[in-house]
Amino acid sequence: MDTRPVLRLGHSPDPDDAFMWWPLLELDGAAPRVASPRFRFQAVPADIEALNQRAMRGEDLLDISAFSCATYARIASRYALTACGSSVGDGYGPKVVAREARSVESLRGAHVAIPGQGTTAFMVTSMLLGPGSFRATVVPFKEIPARVAAGEFDAGVVIHEGQLTFAEEGLVLVEDLGRWWHSQTGLPLPLGANGVLRALDERHGPGTMQEVALLLEQSVRYALDHRAESVRYALAFADGMSEELADRFIGMYVNAWTLDYGPTGRLAVRTLLDRAADAGLLPRVEAPEFVAGGAR
Repeated sequence: MDTRPVLRLGHSPDPDDAFMWWPLLELDGAAPRVASPRFRFQAVPADIEALNQRAMRGEDLLDISAFSCATYARIASRYALTACGSSVGDGYGPKVVAREARSVESLRGAHVAIPGQGTTAFMVTSMLLGPGSFRATVVPFKEIPARVAAGEFDAGVVIHEGQLTFAEEGLVLVEDLGRWWHSQTGLPLPLGANGVLRALDERHGPGTMQEVALLLEQSVRYALDHRAESVRYALAFADGMSEELADRFIGMYVNAWTLDYGPTGRLAVRTLLDRAADAGLLPRVEAPEFVAGGAR
């Protein structure tokens, strides 16, 4: 009987997250591609806003979890950021879309569908339009394009694969939030973050967070080095996307930034959190903590 403790890994049920974490899992009775002598991993797929809210509530916390970078300021006492596992938009990102061409200014006072109060997409939209300058309603992210197209909302903020497929719903781009952010800062836009529970060092011994971060980094590296195999697994999470489209989407958000933020990525995280705090959108985090892989 395998007595190794199980670490629960929360991730968004989308092809990019599935792509990078599957090497840690026991699948169909086969050993993980990236195995740990001390731990087993269990995937817990959930909508990113559900993961945000779970981390903020502080109940039944996952050992490792994806969450929006915007949420980190509210959970920094519980989680440290892992240096790997992030989703970074390098000149691109979530998109504000509408049924017809319109200006950014025209959305002030408008009714906008958003994918969650804790998402980076909502926070950056608030920075773009001005905090409190529009009426926001949370809608499951997969429903946003169709409901905007149906006229239920003046505009919507699309994330995940909706960034590539919104035109198929007859929608047009108002603003690309990653492009706008780069125009303001010269930096990429950190969107999804990955965190490791600080309590792991107490439960399993000092250095456990670094040990887990190393395993996560190895998983991402394996996935990138075995791309075709990883894309085939991720297609189960692609919600009908073609393999070509899924591979394109994965390439947007699993890349060199995902292996390690690097100095520029770390600066982007600090800048995003600082500017959001300046705008009154988040509590201030003086020094975001990044845990990089390392042996015990």
